[in-house]
Amino acid sequence: MRILLAEDERDLNRIIRQKLTSDGYGVDSCFDGLEALEHFRSITYDAAILDVMMPKMDGITLLKKIRQEGNQTPVLILTARDAVSDKVTGLDSGANDYLVKPFSFEELGARLRAMTRSAFGESSSVLAVADLTLDTATHEVKRAGREITLSAKEYALLEYLMYNKGVVLSREKIEDHIWNYDYEGGTNVVDVYISYLRKKIDSGHETKLIHTLRGRGYVLKEGL
Repeated sequence: MRILLAEDERDLNRIIRQKLTSDGYGVDSCFDGLEALEHFRSITYDAAILDVMMPKMDGITLLKKIRQEGNQTPVLILTARDAVSDKVTGLDSGANDYLVKPFSFEELGARLRAMTRSAFGESSSVLAVADLTLDTATHEVKRAGREITLSAKEYALLEYLMYNKGVVLSREKIEDHIWNYDYEGGTNVVDVYISYLRKKIDSGHETKLIHTLRGRGYVLKEGL
C-alpha cells in the first residue's frame, strides 16, 4: 500500500516513515499542508496520515479541501488534542479515523490496516485466494497450510494483489502503489518482484495463482 504522511515534527515524521517502510508500505512524506495537497493532486494513495497542526495549511483544512475535490483516500488524523469536540471536528470533516499523540506504533498500524480493509470491502484481517492466505495483522502468508517467508516488498506486492484479487493491474499501477515517490530503481522492478513471488507462491503447485496478461499486466486469481 502507498501511504502519504504529512507531519511537521521532523523526528516523528522520520520515525513513522521508517516504521511504515519496514512494514512494507511505500511512503511519501512531507512537512506542511500545501505540499501534502500537491501530493494528493498528483498521486493516488491507499491511505494518508495527516497531522492537524501543520504550517501553510492545517490538517483539517487540507482534509476538507481534498474531500471537496472528490478525493476519498482513507485518512487518519494525528493530533495532540484529545477533547471530544476536536475528534468530532476531524471526523465530521471527512476523516476515517483519529489518533491522539502520543500513540503506539502497533495501534497506528492496526488502524491503518482497518482503514485499508474497509476501503477494499474486506471485513477480516485474513485475505484468501484458493489455498493462499495472508494475514494483514501478523504478515503470515501460507499456501496449502505451508508458511511462506517473504521480504517486506514481496509481502507488500502480494498484499496489493490479494486486495485486488481478480483485477488486472498494470505494471505502472503496481509500481505507483508499492514504491514511493523517491524510488529510482530499474524499470523492470515489478517484473522482478513478480518473478520472486511466483517462485515462492506458485512453484510446486499445479494450480497457478499469479498470471500475466500480455500487454495488460498481472492478476491474482484461481485459473484464467
